Amino acid sequence: MSLYVNGLLWVLGAALVGAAAAAVVRKIGHTEGKADNNESVGQVFTIVGGLQAVIIAFVLISLFDRANAASDGSYREANNAVAVAWAADALPEPTRATVTTLAHNYLDTVATTEWPRMRDKTRVGDTGRAQLDRIRAALNAVQTTDDWQLDRKTEAANRLWDVYQARQDRLNAARGGVSTIVWFALITGGLMAFLLPLMFGGTRPVVHILIVATLAGTMALLLFATYQLQNPYSGGAHVDPTAFESAVTQVAQ
Repeated sequence: MSLYVNGLLWVLGAALVGAAAAAVVRKIGHTEGKADNNESVGQVFTIVGGLQAVIIAFVLISLFDRANAASDGSYREANNAVAVAWAADALPEPTRATVTTLAHNYLDTVATTEWPRMRDKTRVGDTGRAQLDRIRAALNAVQTTDDWQLDRKTEAANRLWDVYQARQDRLNAARGGVSTIVWFALITGGLMAFLLPLMFGGTRPVVHILIVATLAGTMALLLFATYQLQNPYSGGAHVDPTAFESAVTQVAQ
């Protein structure tokens, strides 16, 4: 099912629940004194709704920033892996061939093996890390014969360290998400903001039902967006391994 269709169904479902709840309250609830309570209820709703809006805004902004950082990080990791292979071109054999092959295999491992596992939030395995470790061992073991080779060896080692760092950032982002306590605050605050308008009185029934339904649909939309953005490698964010797929073609085995 399409992401947008799924989100629309959640919004419409929440709006229908809100409309039904408002209709039931208007039908069987006591209306005496409700209009007199509108001011006090409105003040409470302003506080609760404002706090809920602030929390959701902070959460969504942080999730958008993390998705952008994940996308930028994927290109940084892939580009540095390519730079390692290119720097190794100046090194003597068999180090040159070893580093080039391992860099190519690492890029392919990330794109074809680790990425699907990150989307499913399962363990990516140790293959990629082992390939980087073998590159590091090959660079440490090579003997340079001139200053140019020494400079290329140092450049490859520095770029390899950048790959290690970007890889760890990627794995941390894949394991992350919205914490349980934040979900509790979002859902509880959403329910409170939804229930308070049911206490309003004095408005026409149709208007009251539409107000509650709209609020319920809006809350559902924001929670759905939060859920879809919590993993930058799946759902709505869905950062693709484009950087690694492109980098594979730049590193000849």
